[in-house]
Amino acid sequence: MVEASELHGEFVLSSGRTSTVYFDKFRFLTIPNLLRDVAAEVAGLLAPGTQLLGAPEGAAMLLVAAVALRTELPMAVVRKEAKAYGTRAQVEGLVGSGAVTTLLEDVSTTGHQVRRAAEVLADAGADVRRIVLAIDRGGADPLRDAGYEVEAVAVLRPAE
Repeated sequence: MVEASELHGEFVLSSGRTSTVYFDKFRFLTIPNLLRDVAAEVAGLLAPGTQLLGAPEGAAMLLVAAVALRTELPMAVVRKEAKAYGTRAQVEGLVGSGAVTTLLEDVSTTGHQVRRAAEVLADAGADVRRIVLAIDRGGADPLRDAGYEVEAVAVLRPAE
């Protein structure tokens, strides 16, 4: 996963910081054998008793789908904002009251997006027990500071 996704050059991260190293999540999320391997690693890091998988809207949806197929657990996706039409839902998928939930994210630098998703899931009734990051670029620290249990397949914080 790391070897396939690591790029070198000049990049602007989602945090607005610049970096000479970038991890392109689509390089492991769009290649079936790599996605399968990452899904297996993530599945091994789920919170005990997980009943529901969650992910923020975006590329993490590929990862949550692969883990759901492997574990046969249902999933919920958190939109950035509620739809303005149809059900007007911000959470897609059924969230049972108190459902033990593990939230998945592909690459996290600041933790902001996945933290917002965790808060929305909790408001919908989920018990978010753990957040699992495929690649932790620094996002785990603020998530832990906010009280979340966090695991990562790979922790990569290159000196820059």
